[in-house]
Amino acid sequence: MNDILSIHHTSYISELSDIEISNRGSLIEIGAHCMVVSFIKIKPAVGDIDIIIGDYCYINSGNVLYSGNGIIIGNNVAIASNCAIAPTNHEFSNANSLIMEQGFSASKNDIYIGSNVWIGANCVILDSAKINDSCVVGAHSQVRGELEENDVYAGNPIKLLRKRT
Repeated sequence: MNDILSIHHTSYISELSDIEISNRGSLIEIGAHCMVVSFIKIKPAVGDIDIIIGDYCYINSGNVLYSGNGIIIGNNVAIASNCAIAPTNHEFSNANSLIMEQGFSASKNDIYIGSNVWIGANCVILDSAKINDSCVVGAHSQVRGELEENDVYAGNPIKLLRKRT
């Protein structure tokens, strides 16, 4: 099965973005009224799971999204520049083999980003991260695990800073 690319006709995709299509069978879907600006890389990698981006999302320059075990992004999400969203892991356990020859380890789960979320610049969203609705993630944060609704987080390791009111 071939990959499918579905971009809503009201969305803007910069000519300088790079949405890669492979032949693994995954779907890349970009909802209505989204903006995918220059120097974005969206790449099916390590499997056949989908990347789904909801409506009214803004993905700023320099972001990289790998399909891995899948990415689901809700509506009204703003992702600042230079973030990496990667639901996949390299295998490296055998010290007697080159890491590049060991392939990928099993993914834990997809990456879920709820609706009304703001992710600051230079964040890394790791395999199985879950960012619930109305969260704010501060710049330079590393996200793993689950972030609760309506909270503001930042850091590496990430910490709850405060509740949104």
